Amino acid sequence: MTAEFAAALPAALLCLVLCLGAVQAVAQQSRLVGEASHQARQLGRGEAVPGPSVDASDRSIRQDVQHEGGMVCVTLTARSEAPGVGALGLAVSARQCAIDEEAEEGGGAG
Repeated sequence: MTAEFAAALPAALLCLVLCLGAVQAVAQQSRLVGEASHQARQLGRGEAVPGPSVDASDRSIRQDVQHEGGMVCVTLTARSEAPGVGALGLAVSARQCAIDEEAEEGGGAG
């Protein structure tokens, strides 16, 4: 019984670490979704957005802004902070869009 427990313990600990890493990755992705939607709304209203403010200590967040079909879309991508998952080099990403009010005002029917 002891030998089986000793053999299974590392596998159980590895599963636990990976599960905790997945929970942290989901939390990070949720923060990115909130920040991307905030930035998309600001850009849609014509306000300047200095950059991602999700985590001031993390400079690896990439921001991509696209204007397409009367919408402004913001995509934020960051390397996963989760232990285990982050060591694999996986990235977390979020994309949110909002109506581009400046495009509607400039191209409205008169």
